[in-house]
Amino acid sequence: MRHRCRVPQLSLPADQRKALMRALTTELIRNGRITTTKARAKAIRSEAEKMIALAKDGSLAARRQAIGYLYDKQLVHALFEQVGDRYGGRQGGYTRILRTVSRRGDNAQMAIIELV
Repeated sequence: MRHRCRVPQLSLPADQRKALMRALTTELIRNGRITTTKARAKAIRSEAEKMIALAKDGSLAARRQAIGYLYDKQLVHALFEQVGDRYGGRQGGYTRILRTVSRRGDNAQMAIIELV
């Protein structure tokens, strides 16, 4: 039974999957836009939204949760300073996924995920 198991498995063990999600979320927040597979983009969308929601909260507990998840401490501080101006009036939907051409080697569906 796989009832209520909504975590995308991405064909990886749990530890590798969590490390991949943390790394992709960190790079998305650092660069604002990354190119990856469509499945990975859909998987990291929720994590990136959670990090931005934590930054909008701005409390010390939220900052500590973000530092515990993202790999770069300075990036967390920059995120918490800039998010009020950028996403203050937005209630959600901080990311956008744009589909691109398939990858040449294995024909995987590729996508660009970016911060709105």
